[in-house]
Amino acid sequence: MNELEIFSKMSEISDHPQEASLLIHDDERAQRIAEHKLWLKSIRHERPSPAHHFKIGIYIRYFNQTKYDNYLDYHKKQFLDTIALCPRWELVDFYIDEGNNAPRMENAPEWKRLLQDCFDQKVDLIITQKVSNVSRNPMEMSFCCKVLATLPKPVGIYFISEDIYSMASYYMEDLRETEFFPEEGWKILPDTEEEKQARFMLHD
Repeated sequence: MNELEIFSKMSEISDHPQEASLLIHDDERAQRIAEHKLWLKSIRHERPSPAHHFKIGIYIRYFNQTKYDNYLDYHKKQFLDTIALCPRWELVDFYIDEGNNAPRMENAPEWKRLLQDCFDQKVDLIITQKVSNVSRNPMEMSFCCKVLATLPKPVGIYFISEDIYSMASYYMEDLRETEFFPEEGWKILPDTEEEKQARFMLHD
């Protein structure tokens, strides 16, 4: 099976199989994505290579509104069957947050666990159904992609519904934009217990 067939099969994965056409509800956002897809068709489209060894983290924003009691298991099997077509892809884990709306990243425990695994170099490719599974805030999503791209071992995100790969070469200029990052010379807070407590209090 070639790369196009693999990603065509992946595009059949839907977290709402009975309403696959209703993946995006926001008209303005849907219009922007439609325009972006047209642009992607006009260039050489890039996706994660099946020939590359990736350590995969699958992120699912799960809301069971189907008639199937065991739909989560069915949904996970769809991913497993598709990843099995790429022998060099290694599944690390499923990361599943519950809820029908996109979470705030800081309140999504499984998304945070996935990010930590990326920082620990356990995961180097995230696959998720759609952008809104992670965030409905484009700036937040862009910032997250930039942070992941700057890791010692860069991590990309592949969004199935939008068919967007954050580490595609045509996004590199945007990923290198430093607008959101601290000024040169910034330092990470020390990891003493006292400093950890102080840092935690900053976010209360």
